[in-house]
Amino acid sequence: MDKILMTHGGGGSMMQSFIDEIFISKFDNQYIKEMEDAALLPGKIVFTTDSFVVKPLFFPGGDIGRLSVCGTVNDISMRGAKPLFLSASFIIEEGFPVDDIKRIVNSMEDTANEAGVQIVTGDTKVVEKNSADGVFINTAGIGILPDGADISIKNGKPGDVVIISGTIGDHGMAVMSAREEINFEPPLFSDVSPLNKMVEKLATLKSAVKILRDPTRGGVAEVLYEIANMSNVGIKIYEDKLPVKESVKSACSMLGLDYLHLANEGKLVCVVERDYADEALKLMKEDIYGKDASIIGEINDTGLVTIETVYGTTRIVDRPLGELLPRIC
Repeated sequence: MDKILMTHGGGGSMMQSFIDEIFISKFDNQYIKEMEDAALLPGKIVFTTDSFVVKPLFFPGGDIGRLSVCGTVNDISMRGAKPLFLSASFIIEEGFPVDDIKRIVNSMEDTANEAGVQIVTGDTKVVEKNSADGVFINTAGIGILPDGADISIKNGKPGDVVIISGTIGDHGMAVMSAREEINFEPPLFSDVSPLNKMVEKLATLKSAVKILRDPTRGGVAEVLYEIANMSNVGIKIYEDKLPVKESVKSACSMLGLDYLHLANEGKLVCVVERDYADEALKLMKEDIYGKDASIIGEINDTGLVTIETVYGTTRIVDRPLGELLPRIC
């Protein structure tokens, strides 16, 4: 590898290999080796960071401001922690409209209020024109892990059930339609949402909830592979159980895309003990962002990630090399 490619930041297998080779091998400590969405530190502090470079900055259902808050809140929540405080740093291109910055900041304020977190520190840099494509936002967040919580991507065991909190591929397809100015009927909207209130509901099931993961870059397929690899298990999902909007299915069919590879910014994948699956599903459906939740599969000991199609055949799920649509988060 001589030069960085877009696929090295796309959330698939190429990005994972890149991270392992370049970063993990050098930043060698017990926390980063866990390969979780957020690091669990002494004192039950959960810490995460993220950067947001979406194009366009404003898209149906959201914008880079809402995205940056939700993405950070959700990464903390995927460890079962309660998010509390965020930072926000802006890299702004010279000539960027002040009204657009105000619009982005207002969106961040509204989303932080919705999630019940505070933005308490930050930084601003301005770079020369044509250096930043408008604005990039970096965030960091901290939260506290409740007593008894034990959420980890390594916790999956054969017999556990896999649930997704709602429809698949909404964000990736909405961003693409806005970027390429393609109009679909009905219109496509991003699912970008804070999921911490849903996770608080799931926390009442205590250790029965074993894994939480938000399927952002690389989509549901990448998350399933991460779970399978880190827990040393296999996963089987069922095509007829996957919640996908007809508009997203139609767009994928027209464009030759796989909705399992599309980014989501307001969904979580939950692995739960079988005896608690129905209760976990009920708790998700009671949340404003979980009404389309569905049990989509189970964990097995095959070491493979497979899907049973609507025709009754079984095939291996393709793992994405990188995000099908770059610059979606």
